[in-house]
Amino acid sequence: MDATRITLLALDLFGSPGWSADKEIQRLYALSNHAGRHYRRIILSKRHGGQRLVLAPDYLLKTVQRNILKNVLSQFPLSSFATAYRQGRPIVSNAQPHCQQPQILKLDIENFFDSISWLQVWRVFSQTQLPRNVVTMLTWLCCYNDALPQGAPTSPAISNLVMRRFDECIGEWCQARGITYTRYCDDMTFSGHFNARQVKNKVCGLLAELGLSLNQRKSCLIAACKRQQVTGIVVNHKPQLAREARRALRQEVHLCQKYGVISHLSHRGELDPSGDLHAQATAYLYALQGRINWLLQINPEDEAFKQARVSVKRMLVAW
Repeated sequence: MDATRITLLALDLFGSPGWSADKEIQRLYALSNHAGRHYRRIILSKRHGGQRLVLAPDYLLKTVQRNILKNVLSQFPLSSFATAYRQGRPIVSNAQPHCQQPQILKLDIENFFDSISWLQVWRVFSQTQLPRNVVTMLTWLCCYNDALPQGAPTSPAISNLVMRRFDECIGEWCQARGITYTRYCDDMTFSGHFNARQVKNKVCGLLAELGLSLNQRKSCLIAACKRQQVTGIVVNHKPQLAREARRALRQEVHLCQKYGVISHLSHRGELDPSGDLHAQATAYLYALQGRINWLLQINPEDEAFKQARVSVKRMLVAW
């Protein structure tokens, strides 16, 4: 049995489906040769206008990608400056270092996932001790149209690994100048006393080496006298959700308690009278609970939202 075959079987990419070794190898080659056929295209509306294409892998490809993530990609060390897609690292960990700073520079990478190439993904896998044929197969299994698909479970981890050298270079450059730097996916944040033009020029130069560029429309320098937000979290003092977002969330909980979930959803125009009312109400309450939990990740000692979480749990039990 050759090294490629032994390695592929050892990686257990299908999650022990009970197939023969020959069938498992045959299915892997078929899947890697035609991975593009196993995606569903989903168009999502962006919060501030425009659309985003998400490529959702089917069950078979998603299973393989999840096992690549668990058995291969999770073994790589990550840069400490990269804060997204890391177990046990909530989004507040990206905002916390930028609290109470004189200025914050926010930069965004243009078309982040689409701009990461097949070759860059191949180079990530080639850092392992896996046979060359296996490296190539894993790359095909994780790419779509020679790029990184937004929606595949492997893409976030691969993007962090592609950006690892960039993160270390810009991170060390910033540390030498007393600048705080973090990156959350395609959002880069810099804080402290610095010349913004100098930072942007340095970033542009390092990104160009990766074939990446800045989205100039999203570049933003914020002084301490204005609201400073980092990945949706206000950081002028301690990390906190914006006042209007907190108020809106409190009001939603209050209206559900006062008028009932169904009446509240109907008033918002979010209720389908011909559908399953119980399922709609339950789904809404779980989503509301998730938003409250997210806020409590940012500020765990917020008593008002601790109580709001208890109230939503009671409503879920009542349903």
